[in-house]
Amino acid sequence: MEILKELYKTERGEYPKTITKLSGDGSNRCYYRLSSEDISYIGVAGVSKEENSAFITIANTFNECGIDAPKIIGVSQDMMHYIQEDLGDDSLFTILKESRECGVFSEDDSEKLCRVMGLLADIQFKVGEKLNFDICYPIAEFDKTSVFWDLNYFKYCFLKNTSIEIDEPRLEVEFSILCDILLEENDNTFLYRDFQSRNVMWHNDKPYFIDFQGGRRGPIYYDVASFVGQTRAKYSEEIYKKMIDAYLESLSKYKCIDKECFIERLNIFRVFRLLQTLGAYGYRGLFEHKKAFIDPIPLTLAQLYNSLENCNIELPYLKSTINEIKELPRFKSDDYKGLTVDIMSFSFHRGIPDDYSGNGGGFVFDCRAIHNPGRYAEYKKLNGMDAPVIEFLERESNIAEFLDSAYYMVDNMVDTYMKRGFTHIQICCGCTGGQHRSVYSAEHIARHIAEKFGVRVNVNHIMLNRSYTIQER
Repeated sequence: MEILKELYKTERGEYPKTITKLSGDGSNRCYYRLSSEDISYIGVAGVSKEENSAFITIANTFNECGIDAPKIIGVSQDMMHYIQEDLGDDSLFTILKESRECGVFSEDDSEKLCRVMGLLADIQFKVGEKLNFDICYPIAEFDKTSVFWDLNYFKYCFLKNTSIEIDEPRLEVEFSILCDILLEENDNTFLYRDFQSRNVMWHNDKPYFIDFQGGRRGPIYYDVASFVGQTRAKYSEEIYKKMIDAYLESLSKYKCIDKECFIERLNIFRVFRLLQTLGAYGYRGLFEHKKAFIDPIPLTLAQLYNSLENCNIELPYLKSTINEIKELPRFKSDDYKGLTVDIMSFSFHRGIPDDYSGNGGGFVFDCRAIHNPGRYAEYKKLNGMDAPVIEFLERESNIAEFLDSAYYMVDNMVDTYMKRGFTHIQICCGCTGGQHRSVYSAEHIARHIAEKFGVRVNVNHIMLNRSYTIQER
């Protein structure tokens, strides 16, 4: 912070009167607004000298090419801090908030979006011609290494957090097919990498571009797919087509391309970009439990499946896997606005299930003090939904008293959450193997809540790989 204050003083001759920490969304960089009475700058404390250098160099190149980006005001000697022009708080994404919510984009909205898409070709070719790609961070070019970073990001951060079994050799074969096709064309153009409406600031009635520090040399299709396919933007089909036409008109200044061929190739990049997006949602949402990255997952899965359907390459295993995931109860998207209760049975040997809502609340019931039918040979291959196990537990254990106590605690929470308009509770029942006592308990708690409160209940028996939804209303 002191370094940023000194940079401000060097430029303005005085220290800032106020310093406000700003949200960095998914970034590890820290952003501050440093203000005096008549002016403010944005101060950035980075985590990588190379990344900061890439941003500063690319920002300067944008401005040299006549593309509006924040002007760099001052940089620390160690390249770990810098101050830049303050472009305000209005991104194109925030400006379009009401349009997204009502599902209707005005002519003015359309003009803004098409204006940005018209500038994309200029960014790609003008910056690509002038920029020394050796400064790009962390890699200079969209290549096989780059592609597999993103595909493995999807596999390890999203796919492996969904609890479904995957055939990795089959998946890798299809990843290789996708990679080869993605790398077939690569003009000497600038790939922005994260070209989306959140990274377009609307300032002085025109677009300014930010967050391009991950840019590199790469194909033109990637950024088009990123912008028009942004999940949370919810663009209509009409707006989508207008943006594509605006881009192609601008592209014609630099390259002749058949529209039909362009659309076919764009669909392949859209598949790739959605896989990368799910990787980010998996890490920020399913792993770090940030709700803003969990909410878009159902819509993103649906868009990815549709893109795979329309893609002109065959990726059958990936397609079937995405279809399986989007049908999981926690990823089902619909108009239900009431309370959803997720109930899981699990094995303590595998660990307590994560709360994928980002809510962090709920209960974990330890069923291991209940007499275990799994100790007896005749029950070992059965589970808590099989009649012999049910009879054993109800005859030989104290499971009825255990559940009565659980009902008392759960009922109070469900009732309170419903009154306060909350939307999610997670309840987990665990035992040694996640097969007998925990399954029985989860089943009974699920039925009890559904019958008493009429709310949606998702049941997931993790060790049995079995899930279903009870929808009373």
